[in-house]
Amino acid sequence: MVESSILWVRVAACLYAVGLLHSILALVRRKQTFYDAALAAFRAGAVLQIVSITELSRAYGHIAVDNVYETLSLCAVLVAIVFLMVERRYHFTSPSVALFPLVFMMTLVAALERPVGTWTDSRVGDVWLVVHVVLVVAGVAALLLTAVVSVFYLLQERRLKSKQAGTLLEKLPPLATLDNLISTSMGVGFGLFTLGVVVGITWAFVQSGTRWIGDAKITFSLFTWVLCLVMIFLRATAGWRGRKAAIMALTVLGCSALT
Repeated sequence: MVESSILWVRVAACLYAVGLLHSILALVRRKQTFYDAALAAFRAGAVLQIVSITELSRAYGHIAVDNVYETLSLCAVLVAIVFLMVERRYHFTSPSVALFPLVFMMTLVAALERPVGTWTDSRVGDVWLVVHVVLVVAGVAALLLTAVVSVFYLLQERRLKSKQAGTLLEKLPPLATLDNLISTSMGVGFGLFTLGVVVGITWAFVQSGTRWIGDAKITFSLFTWVLCLVMIFLRATAGWRGRKAAIMALTVLGCSALT
């Protein structure tokens, strides 16, 4: 029963991955591309995760929250249930851009509780590691662009408020153009960084089993990813634009540099 519960949560993570893909495309293209399909997969993933938690709880004789993996699985399904209830009642779709990736990441970590066999060929592991590094570096580069454009936005905003003329800042693009560029680079950076973290976690899991959970580098990477997710969430739901978005982008870039 314990083994089957792990299988269900892993299948749920695969279904949640459809929502992750939807969120990345929605951030880059700034429109809901295949929301209905992602929502259907999200619902199916939540059902399977409930089955997994129920089976595990019956085997233990109590609610399965004995370790960080089981706790994350329960938190993920609770977030999923709350979102599905709100979405059904109010058709409030904008939080999905951030909640789909959040539930996926928590479920992915929960699915890595049982170790698997190591690489049959070390070269395969090396390729995974290279892909991880390339994706993370590309994501940080996109976030760097977001931060640079954010600085230009703040400078342009200050110039317009002070009504300064005859400066080099007059050659900067309009605020609307800068804000659109921030949105695009932010979405691309989040997508690349997310894929890099997923590949990195998978590599570490196969390489070292469950010991990866205590790796400081991976922990800080996840913390940086959460900050990036908060930035995306506030921009999508609270309408953060301009100064607030610029300051948040600079904060995320600082954490990315440390990572």
